[in-house]
Amino acid sequence: MFRRTFWFTTGVAAGVWATTKVNRKLKQLTPESLAAGAAHKALETGQRMRDRAVGFALDVRDNMAQREAELTDALGIDADPALPAPRTSPAIENTHSTQNHGTTPKYIEAPMHSYNRNEDH
Repeated sequence: MFRRTFWFTTGVAAGVWATTKVNRKLKQLTPESLAAGAAHKALETGQRMRDRAVGFALDVRDNMAQREAELTDALGIDADPALPAPRTSPAIENTHSTQNHGTTPKYIEAPMHSYNRNEDH
């Protein structure tokens, strides 16, 4: 009698275990679960790629500063550069003398043709 009870209980336990396993697997294979898993993996991958890109950018910036310092030393450039040179082309044409304040300045006109490549030719 105990043998039959033992094997009956073992069969029931195996059936419950197998049913639970199958139900879990079916829930994992639903479209909603698959979409959530894919989104989670995409977020993880994006974070890893962002961390790698930030690390790469920081390495590039450090190496760029180091190389710039090496070139500055090699070329003998001062660390405190002078002010840039004044503009060579005026934004406003000054055809009148500086004493004639009553006239308005003449602006340099833009070219008449358009640079829009989407226009019909």
